[in-house]
Amino acid sequence: MDLKLNNKVAIVTGSSRGIGKSIAEKLVHHGCKVVILSRKIDELNKVKEQIDSDHILCYACNTTNQSEFKEIVQEVYDKWGSVDILINNAGITRDKLLLRLNEDDWDKVINVNLKGYYNTIKIVSRFMLKNRSGKIVNISSVIGQIGNSGQSNYAASKAGVEGMTRALAVELGSKNININCIAPGYIKTEMTNNLDSKVIDDMKSNIPLNKLGLSVDVANLVCYLSSELSSYITGQVINIDGGMTIK
Repeated sequence: MDLKLNNKVAIVTGSSRGIGKSIAEKLVHHGCKVVILSRKIDELNKVKEQIDSDHILCYACNTTNQSEFKEIVQEVYDKWGSVDILINNAGITRDKLLLRLNEDDWDKVINVNLKGYYNTIKIVSRFMLKNRSGKIVNISSVIGQIGNSGQSNYAASKAGVEGMTRALAVELGSKNININCIAPGYIKTEMTNNLDSKVIDDMKSNIPLNKLGLSVDVANLVCYLSSELSSYITGQVINIDGGMTIK
């Protein structure tokens, strides 16, 4: 399917591995010029080599630093003349039960997972407003909806992302900017590869489709939401969880 994304400029945060890497790969496949961001430039360079495209730029970036991100976006705009798509995927965990969760662990997760999204959207939306068009996709998690023991900070950050997505859809809709949210469930990653088979079986038992999702499942939906095929969709939170949250 032709998503008509050829030469669209996309920024993907947290794209050195896993879901973010798959998103970058798929966007390039559909013809986008892609900017990949992470804190570790060496890992980004490996991703660029693997994708093997002239339409990728790499930047080491801490999205909690608004001025740092702003400089990068301005450089991208000066080079490619547009910023059409923003994919917010950067995130961290600091899992601990409440009584062991210190203030620093709380602040770090909220800072990266929620404030970081605010920073990137605020900067990129200025460029989208100039063009009176844009697509923003925030990666959340089903944990923001159902909660999980030991992840109060993470759940709060992801619930915040979903609320922010809805509010900004109302605010930016009249400017022809679509903003949506994807909430993955259990996705097969490098981390899950190291889990005991019994743990994996327990995870599958809570999923009607009886399997873990793949990073490419998320990436495919990102590409659709980044295209004009989704022009009448905004403010939505779409779960990719094999039916886990309906069980």
